[in-house]
Amino acid sequence: MILEHKIIGQSIVKYEVPFDIFTAINNFYNKNKDTLESSNEFLIGKIKNEKTLFYSKAMKNLVPLVILDYFKTVMKNYLKLSTIKKYKMELTSIWINEMIEHEYNPLHTHFGDSPIGLSSVMILKLPQSFGKEYSADDKPTNGKLQFIGSASSQISEIDYLPDLEERQFYIFPYDLRHSVYPFNGPGVRRTLAANMDLTELKN
Repeated sequence: MILEHKIIGQSIVKYEVPFDIFTAINNFYNKNKDTLESSNEFLIGKIKNEKTLFYSKAMKNLVPLVILDYFKTVMKNYLKLSTIKKYKMELTSIWINEMIEHEYNPLHTHFGDSPIGLSSVMILKLPQSFGKEYSADDKPTNGKLQFIGSASSQISEIDYLPDLEERQFYIFPYDLRHSVYPFNGPGVRRTLAANMDLTELKN
């Protein structure tokens, strides 16, 4: 289900993850997190626990087919909303980031084997609180996901700082810059990311 379609020079679509998919991913991670391979060497995040679920180059897949099909369906819907049709889609990687207090993800973009593609952030678990803001309580940023779009006009809206809730799933293009701010206090902030390469089909 689509919750929001945001344009900040680039397009972000927020979906609500079906409860069975959301539960299955969390249950799998909780059961296997100690044995999953680390993704740290491939990622820029200042996060200790980054774990690989799917990596096409290494022929590695720990994700049930029904979940892979869900990712493909949602990303296909994104392309349809953007009126983009003539692209071949190939899922390349899926991983989970589990952040604790003071960890963060600096501003970055994503990439795959193709220079064009779609990425995503799925909210799997949030702490009860992101902790005390050191200043500007009326503009909280602790633990938040921020997107920085490519629009350049003085009157354009160029960033997006959504209020996060579990089961949200954000789809966006590889070259959309985004970051995650650190939070204060106990608990974990768990998210899943998936990358999908797009290859243009010739007529």
